[in-house]
Amino acid sequence: MPKATSAEPSALIDTPHNPTSGRWAELLAPRYLVTTVMLCIGVALYAFNGFLVTTALPTAVVELGGEALLSWSLTLFLAASIVAGASAALLKARFGARLSLIGAALVFLAGTMLAAAATSMETILVGRVLQGLGEGVVAAICYALIPEMFPSRLVPKVFGAEASVWAIAAFGGPVLAGYLTEMISWRAAFLINIPIIAVFMVLAFTIVPRTVSTGGGLALPGLRLALLCCGFVAVLFAGLAPSVLISAVLVAFCAVMLVVFIRLDRRAASRILPTGAFSLGSTLGLGLWVILLMPLAQSTSGVYLVYSLQHLWGFGPTHAGALGALMAIFWSLSAIAIANLKSQSLQRRAIWLGPLLQVLGMACLFSAIASGTITLLVIGQVLIGCAFGLTWGYLSQLLMDVTPADERDKTSALLPTLQSAGYALGAGLAGLAANGAGLAAGLPVDALRLALAVAFFIAVLWSAPAFLAARRAVALVHSAAIDRTRAE
Repeated sequence: MPKATSAEPSALIDTPHNPTSGRWAELLAPRYLVTTVMLCIGVALYAFNGFLVTTALPTAVVELGGEALLSWSLTLFLAASIVAGASAALLKARFGARLSLIGAALVFLAGTMLAAAATSMETILVGRVLQGLGEGVVAAICYALIPEMFPSRLVPKVFGAEASVWAIAAFGGPVLAGYLTEMISWRAAFLINIPIIAVFMVLAFTIVPRTVSTGGGLALPGLRLALLCCGFVAVLFAGLAPSVLISAVLVAFCAVMLVVFIRLDRRAASRILPTGAFSLGSTLGLGLWVILLMPLAQSTSGVYLVYSLQHLWGFGPTHAGALGALMAIFWSLSAIAIANLKSQSLQRRAIWLGPLLQVLGMACLFSAIASGTITLLVIGQVLIGCAFGLTWGYLSQLLMDVTPADERDKTSALLPTLQSAGYALGAGLAGLAANGAGLAAGLPVDALRLALAVAFFIAVLWSAPAFLAARRAVALVHSAAIDRTRAE
């Protein structure tokens, strides 16, 4: 694959200071305020919906039955959102951002109403699939609109604002869902999405440009999307498989499907992925690996951290949930803290420093599980949150910058899709590692500690390649900047 250096703009040249660096106040200025609110609502739909549903569904199962299908709710939602996100750039190119967003929002709304009115768990699952299809497109197109509707100096601040939404959702989502479920009904936890999606559609109709391609009819890559869907459904179910062997087979099947998907896409006339995607010789390819690998490593703590706090330390759900949310809190705080970096050298340094902090944070979590030291666990959560906060905004901006203008939508829309894919793959691999180490209900504490320590140790190993890829990506940017300066 060709290197992306030819597409890298002169803005990538390292300079001591960037005089065009924006201010937080600009996001609240009349020119950008409504756009900022709309994009944050798009993120809030995904963030709050996840916390609302996972909190309310156990109560729904008591009323409707179908306990065996409970885990399918997240599985099918993630698979649908990943496939929908992968096709978002094509939908935007054919129908325009406004129509695609409104259409996806209506699909999400239909899924929400269907789940809220469900009389069986199977109906809820259908609603969750529709929610995933709608939210996958909404999240991807909202990312694609960031470089279109904001100048580059404000892009890190937009990501900082969106990180704050995640932090609010991490604390407020379970509390709100629990209150609605206890005081009204579990159905109210679904219905709370309706006013949010209504406001989002009004804003999208009002401010998103109505641009429609004049090309031929929409040609969705059905075979490639089917391969993608099969692969991720397989890995999501790997964590639910009754034996380690079946889990391993499902993970291997997923890997084969993804490799075939990438190879077919590279040869296709209408590609889903941007040129150079996942190439180890380009800034874009290496950066996309970082976007995939960081959530993949972190997903082990997403799956097993609260479980560990409850079963190894004896914490109740409230205290365990609060410690689990530390990562999201420090993601937001660190993203806000560094969004005003004016030196591009410091911005690039933040890109690789984040994955390094994640390696250290995952090592702290492993050590905490193995030794029973709660202080190390807290430090690990803080480091991992800061890792994402330092890297995510500036890396996302860099990937948009190094992508040719005619493919920028593909890269932007791919970012949230890859993030979801990383969490999905990581969850499956974490389940495979923990189950392979003997994780099972009723284990004595020492045996349980060993099984969980194995899963977290493997997560440390997964985090290391993200650091190496980030360092190499930044080095390529610096080399390209030097070559450009010499040429001029």
